[in-house]
Amino acid sequence: MSRCVLAVDVGGTKLAAGVVTGDGTLVRAHTVPTPRGTDAEALFATLAALLDRLGPDADGAPAAVGVGCGGPMDRGGAHVSPLNIPAWRGFPLRDRLAAHTGLAVFVDNDAKALALGEGWRGAARGVRDYLAMVVSTGIGGGIVCDGRLLDGEDGNAGHVGHVVVEPDGRECGCGARGCVEAEASGTAIERITGRPAKDAPPEVVERAGTLVGRAVASVANLLDLRLAVVAGSVALGYGEPFFAAAQREITARCRLAFSAPTRIVPAGLGGDGPLVGAAAVAWRGLGGYGV
Repeated sequence: MSRCVLAVDVGGTKLAAGVVTGDGTLVRAHTVPTPRGTDAEALFATLAALLDRLGPDADGAPAAVGVGCGGPMDRGGAHVSPLNIPAWRGFPLRDRLAAHTGLAVFVDNDAKALALGEGWRGAARGVRDYLAMVVSTGIGGGIVCDGRLLDGEDGNAGHVGHVVVEPDGRECGCGARGCVEAEASGTAIERITGRPAKDAPPEVVERAGTLVGRAVASVANLLDLRLAVVAGSVALGYGEPFFAAAQREITARCRLAFSAPTRIVPAGLGGDGPLVGAAAVAWRGLGGYGV
């Protein structure tokens, strides 16, 4: 019988929870909108109820819980402070979920979770050096170098959303100006256009792709990697025009011999990516993937 884990994705727009087997198959999932407001306990109650809806699993008792959550956070997700979720500032997510489920809980940045998932079952499978990005309500990233996910001092390595792409540009939620998150995320696009990001005109789509490509080029030049795998409702929703603009910018700015071949591609896991990535966080915490 296949082992399984519970997978949780905490985003600024939606919360998702599912059951994922040791071979990366998402067998069941539920999604609800992320509650608005500043009530930390109301948000956690919504998440707990979402997990409870999963019920008993035919694949056996879950081995652990894996969580992908917006950052920043303490190492291991002991306390999370997602910029796009004002209700949680220093919220003890790991311990609260452990108390609720009775299971070991492993928490990481949602884009780092994506990086693990895409390397395990997606578009970066078999690649040892790559950047994974989520371009959605916010923008995050995870970096794999020499086959190893980078963590950094507090576990926040790869936070590419705060690479500056427009000096003296718009103010970001982090307090700086010109971050790619402040210029090309779904939240930023809504502020710029005054309409939902999905309704952005072609010139805004092209600009968003260009700025994401600019951030990718900086990372590729710095870290000697040649692949960027991008997920998220904005990037995948805009599709080919977004990716074409990003690739043009990468080609224009990656002029070193080692970075010139850098390419940007859509994530391979599609809508399952956030939960498969969260499951990968759990399997990593348990010591590796497998049945």
